[in-house]
Amino acid sequence: MNKGMEAEEGISDEDIPYEKIPWAQGVEFKPKFVERYSSLTDFSAFKACSLSFLRRSIRANTLKLSVDELKKRLEKNWALTPVPWCREGFWIEGARRDIGNLPEHALGYFYTQEAASMIPPVVLDPQPGGLVLDMAAAPGSKTTQIAQYMRNEGVLIANDYTADRMKPLGINLQRCGVSNAIITRMYGQQFKRAGQQFDRILVDAPCSGTGTIRKSLKTLIMWNPGMITRLARTQKQLIGAAFEALKPGGTMVYSTCSLEPEEDEGVIGHLLQHHGNARLEDIDLPLKRSLPVEEFDGTRYAADVKKCLRIWPQDNDTEGFFVAKIRKG
Repeated sequence: MNKGMEAEEGISDEDIPYEKIPWAQGVEFKPKFVERYSSLTDFSAFKACSLSFLRRSIRANTLKLSVDELKKRLEKNWALTPVPWCREGFWIEGARRDIGNLPEHALGYFYTQEAASMIPPVVLDPQPGGLVLDMAAAPGSKTTQIAQYMRNEGVLIANDYTADRMKPLGINLQRCGVSNAIITRMYGQQFKRAGQQFDRILVDAPCSGTGTIRKSLKTLIMWNPGMITRLARTQKQLIGAAFEALKPGGTMVYSTCSLEPEEDEGVIGHLLQHHGNARLEDIDLPLKRSLPVEEFDGTRYAADVKKCLRIWPQDNDTEGFFVAKIRKG
């Protein structure tokens, strides 16, 4: 399963056709995968982009310094291109490739984060002073982004379910100067019994990660339809528990780096079917988007899934991502 891995270091930003990328040679897409994705998108464009280098990107951490101050520190040696949908985000190019070894990274002045991964906290729009839950927080990319939007005011619950994931989460929160977060370790499904309701909740669900092939080729090896079915079952449990823990009038964002309809539109359709007071809201961001999947493999999803944000890797030269914004009536 894939969950919130930061952009890998040491990868060139050159636009090299995948046929010439050494590590892409011999990569095979399973026949069932090809059949499925050919019905969902332009498979040749998806394959070419998925087997190309991923642009490195960073997010300025405004808990420690302003965006302009970070630019002044980096622009002497690095070319920074703004990420249109995140005011703190930049694609970064330079002679060096190990941006994780820069002093500014060690000091927590920026977070190495894939550009599409910045979208869910932007859509969530957490406010200072609020009570916010990040249900599946590790390793902390979106958690630290939420904290900076809250300006360290209010309470942010950063939860994950395994002890091994607590270490990177704690390290990243500390490095980025987050002081309003409480780390908890429990299954996300248990929040519906916790007796606490939140202003805003992010469910960045564990998923198959089929939008991250260009960063993790093992995704192709691990992929199988049975895995998708099992993950979708867990995702439906998580989003249902999160919705029950959401205050009336509150906002929840569900996101995955999967492009599987069962994990995306299917999960949202399940929520709408079982919670009559769940309302999908439009997501308006300056990016190229693809049409959400309204029907797949004989199943028609709720009509409102057309409001969801579906991004294929070839749309914006990023990872693939899915985001839905839900309001509790």
